[in-house]
Amino acid sequence: MKNFTFHNPTKIIFGEKTVSKIGKEAKAYGEKALLVYGKGSIKKNGVYDAVVKSLKEEGISFVEYPGVKPNPILSHLNAGIELAKKEKVDFILGVGGGSVVDESKGIAAGAMMTGNVWDFYLGKADVKEALPVLDILTLPATGTEMNPTSVVTNDRTNEKVGRGADPLFPKVSILDPTVTYTIPPDYTAYAVVDAISHLIEGYFTGEDEWTPIQDGYVENLVRTIMECGERMLKNPKDPQARATFMWAATLAWNGLGVAGIGGFGVPMHMLEHPLSGIYDVAHGAGLSITIPAWLIWKAKTDSRKIAQFARNVLGIEEKDQGAAARRGIEALKGWFNRIGSPVSFAQAKIPESDIDSIADIALALANTWGMDDYMNRDLIVKLYRLCL
Repeated sequence: MKNFTFHNPTKIIFGEKTVSKIGKEAKAYGEKALLVYGKGSIKKNGVYDAVVKSLKEEGISFVEYPGVKPNPILSHLNAGIELAKKEKVDFILGVGGGSVVDESKGIAAGAMMTGNVWDFYLGKADVKEALPVLDILTLPATGTEMNPTSVVTNDRTNEKVGRGADPLFPKVSILDPTVTYTIPPDYTAYAVVDAISHLIEGYFTGEDEWTPIQDGYVENLVRTIMECGERMLKNPKDPQARATFMWAATLAWNGLGVAGIGGFGVPMHMLEHPLSGIYDVAHGAGLSITIPAWLIWKAKTDSRKIAQFARNVLGIEEKDQGAAARRGIEALKGWFNRIGSPVSFAQAKIPESDIDSIADIALALANTWGMDDYMNRDLIVKLYRLCL
C-alpha cells in the first residue's frame, strides 16, 4: 500500500425525484446561474422544466447556455466563459452527461482566469479558484460528477486533453436514475465501456504489486457494471440496473479505486482521445477499440494482472497465465462487440491511412500527461495497428 491523500468534497444527492432539490442546494452558492446543457434532450425528458421550476421557487435567475457537444469543444467553452463573465453569474449549473459537466468545469475555471483556459488543459497554468459547479447528471459514464477533471477538444488542432484541479470538484451532484431511462442502446453500451475503462487503467498500470483492497474493488465493480449493462440493454427502464450502474460509474472514477496503488498511467485513454477528438466518435466507443489493443500488447511482456482479471471478472478457468490472459482479452473484446460497442477502426469508420496523423496527436498527449518515458511514436503506431 503506497502513501496517498484522499479528498473528495462533492456532495452527492442520489435517488428518484431528486432533480427538484437543485434550487435549495444552489441557493447556497448565489442567486444567478449559467445553465449549461447540450442539444436539448433535457427539454424532451422533463428535466429542464423541473430544473427551471426549482430554481424559480428559490428566486434564482439563470442565463441559458445550450449546445454542448458529446465531445465538448474549446470554442464553445470559450464562448461560455465570456457569457459567464458578461452576465456576472455566481455559479455554473451543468445539466446533462459527462460532456456537459466537463465543459461546465472549464467555464468555471476560465471565468476566474486572466489568461487562456487552454493553458490549463496543457499544464501551462494552474486553476487556483473557480466559480462553483453544480450538476444534474443525465448520462452516467465518466465519473466527472465526483471528480475534479475536465476534458475538452481543441477544435482548431483536434487535440483532446483532460486535466483536473481541486477547485473543479462539483459542489453538488444530483443523480436521479429515472432520468436515464431514455438513453438509447448505443450510448448505454458506450457508457458501460467508459466506466469500465476508468476502473482498469489503474488496475493494470499501478506500481504497487500487491493491492488486494483495490483489486477487489475494481473486479467487483466491473462485474457489476457488466451485469447492469446487459440488464439495461434488455430492459432500458430496469430501475435496479439503472440505479446501480449510475452509482457504479460514479465510484469508478472518484479516486477510491486508485488510492494506495501508487503511480499509474492511463494509456488506453491516451490512445482513445485522438479518436473522439478527430472523428467525434463517442468516448466509450473509442475506448472499446483501444482497450483490447493495449491489453494485447501488455500481455506479451506482463500477463499476470490480465490473467487475474480474466479469472476473477470474466470467469476464465485456464490455468496457464499467458493463455488465461489471451482468453480474457478475447472474452472482453467479444463482450464489447456483443453489447454494440465497436472493437476496430473499421467498425468505427476510422481509416487505416490516418494512423500516422493520429499517432502524432497521441504522442503530444503522452508528453502532456507525462507518459513519454515509454510511449514513443513507434509504439503508438504499433498499438493503433492492433486496433485495425
